[in-house]
Amino acid sequence: MTLYAHSKNAEGKRQPLADHLRNVAALARERARPFGGGDLAFLAGVWHDAGKADPEWQRYLRESEAGTRGRGTGPDHKCAGALLAEKNEHPWYVGHLIHAHHGGLGHPQADYRTWLSEKRNLPGPNRALEALRLELPDLLDQPAPGIPPHLQGDALAAEFFLRMTYSALVDADSLDTEAHRLGGAPSSRGGVITLAELWRRYEAFLASESPAPDTDVNRIRREVHESCLRAATEPPGIFRLAVPTGGGKTRSAMAFALRHGIEHGMRRVIVAVPFTTITQQTAGVYRRIFEQGLHDAGRVVLEHHSAGVEGDGRTNDDDSPAPDAVWQRLAAENWDATVVVTTTVQLFESLFSNRRSKTQKLHNLAGSVIILDEAQALPAGLLAPILDGLRQLTEHYGASVVLSTATQPAFDLVPEFRDIPARDIVPGHARHFAALKRVEYDFSRTAERNAWLDIAEWMREEQSALTIVNTKRHATELLDALGDPDALHLSTLLCRAHRDEVLAEIRERLSAGRPCRVVSTQVVETGVDLDFATVFRAEAPLDSIIQAVGRCNREGRLGRPGRVLVFRPPDDSSPPGVYRSGRDIARVVRELPGFDPHDPEAVRSYFELLFGTAVDTDSNRVQDARKKLDFPAVAERFRMIDDDACDVIVDYPAREVPKIDGLVEQLRTRERPAREILRELQPHIVSIYRSEYERRRRDGFIDELLPGVGRWPLGYYDPVRGITDADPDTIV
Repeated sequence: MTLYAHSKNAEGKRQPLADHLRNVAALARERARPFGGGDLAFLAGVWHDAGKADPEWQRYLRESEAGTRGRGTGPDHKCAGALLAEKNEHPWYVGHLIHAHHGGLGHPQADYRTWLSEKRNLPGPNRALEALRLELPDLLDQPAPGIPPHLQGDALAAEFFLRMTYSALVDADSLDTEAHRLGGAPSSRGGVITLAELWRRYEAFLASESPAPDTDVNRIRREVHESCLRAATEPPGIFRLAVPTGGGKTRSAMAFALRHGIEHGMRRVIVAVPFTTITQQTAGVYRRIFEQGLHDAGRVVLEHHSAGVEGDGRTNDDDSPAPDAVWQRLAAENWDATVVVTTTVQLFESLFSNRRSKTQKLHNLAGSVIILDEAQALPAGLLAPILDGLRQLTEHYGASVVLSTATQPAFDLVPEFRDIPARDIVPGHARHFAALKRVEYDFSRTAERNAWLDIAEWMREEQSALTIVNTKRHATELLDALGDPDALHLSTLLCRAHRDEVLAEIRERLSAGRPCRVVSTQVVETGVDLDFATVFRAEAPLDSIIQAVGRCNREGRLGRPGRVLVFRPPDDSSPPGVYRSGRDIARVVRELPGFDPHDPEAVRSYFELLFGTAVDTDSNRVQDARKKLDFPAVAERFRMIDDDACDVIVDYPAREVPKIDGLVEQLRTRERPAREILRELQPHIVSIYRSEYERRRRDGFIDELLPGVGRWPLGYYDPVRGITDADPDTIV
């Protein structure tokens, strides 16, 4: 009899079990071979669905297909493969991968061995093994897998290797299942455009641009670009790209990545940035370079982040059959695209996840150039696992990592990075920082506290001024003191659609030379291209102050230095933890002899003190869980974003309220999957801490639609301040 793995597809054909097992084994081996996991991935692939040979499972498939049995998980189909691994005296982790291929990586003892002891004597797995002996005997006896020698005695390396091999297995399983469902190889997926072709497009784009004016800024941008091209021939590894704000690092980093990737046979470029807003901006830059005028056939830039929305409004799980929507949906599953622009949250929470859906993409990090933009924004309390993951990728998985930022953190002081030689892409980069002194710092207002009324008066004296404060409460208090109906405001009190509108209005006012006074929290500091004549900055960590400088005289057009005035606010409120420690350490560093915030050495001195005295780089003990191969605990402990938050849907902008009402009604009626609807609502959502959400829900203020998701009432969202009638500091 023919054993089947999957029911009839659109063409009315079932997939034979032998075909599925062999296909998955071959695909998994291909994906894991670059890092030495090919044998293990093949073995897990050839046995992963061995339990489907059980006659009871075959009956389940036929009855489900005929509609006489409700679709469900069916009889267990994983235990037979784990038993085969055991009978062949293969290492335990072969069975562990097989057990995990649907439910996710578990704990070796509490999950895998407990499960195996419960299942091993059931009749189903043994019936499956007997059926395989009769029908597919050639699949039963397989040699033990070889593993890379660097895993011996290194628990962290072994843990990383298992999660990367697991990624290869589940991606192969997904791809072959998808191919059967579609009736053939999925033609819409795949990074078929090479880095060499992207380099050709990049050169053509540069040739099409008008010559840039011969200014100091543009001369330095050219020097940075040329340095990136020269450094591209260096062997793979860890690189630092230290470029002053406005020095053109977005383009130059990509130029390095393309040439470096071509030089060393790499497959893709992955760009990770701290915030979704920067993701959209960065992806837009690369689309203009690589996709302009090429339509669907030319798509190479995949934008993928937790919000799941592309810059043009499509969602990652859009069911549209249009070719570009299909490509976006499929490529996002495994990052099978030539250029991926994502967030550091998406990258690293996937890297340390145990879930099938999030880990499916990980094997594609091997042999890639990974650009970490604004690397200083990586969470200090998770630096140990993050840096160890980067070390694994560069030492054993053929990747290169570029740490790109104007404020290079001293990662070499963290034990996980201490022995790794990081190379500077731009030699003597300190001279660029000196040459691009487009601002003058003024720390004279830090000796004593300043009243909001005084700070408001400073702003009123300026034609264009940006004031950055540390908390949302401070932002609202300064707005009160300013009393300017034309003042603009940026913070997470505003939904994303609102922040986008405010940024557009700021750029329009600055371009037209109209008065423009803005009160903002730190959301404006990283990756937002604004150009003010004057920036006022509340005392903060030194890297935050320097990042704020990037919003002042950005293009050097003033004919004089811009002005950055650092002040002490009326009270010392600030985000707790590392941020507050960084602010206090910055006060100490400013008193050091010869302190110059334009000098990269001053930044290094700051990070030396921060990492040496105030930072626990593994505050959640992720590394301990990794050493125990406790994959669920790793995923639980590795959280870059506080998940103790709830979402409220706001009525902004007013012109889109009918659309928002319609989506909210779909949530109530469960007309479509909630995940799809919530992704469409992302631009109209503000996150608030759970305690405030529950308080307002209990008093009837919030209309809850789903657990942790509610509607903020009409009239309590201000066109300037955003969320009102809530403590500003309870907004995430």
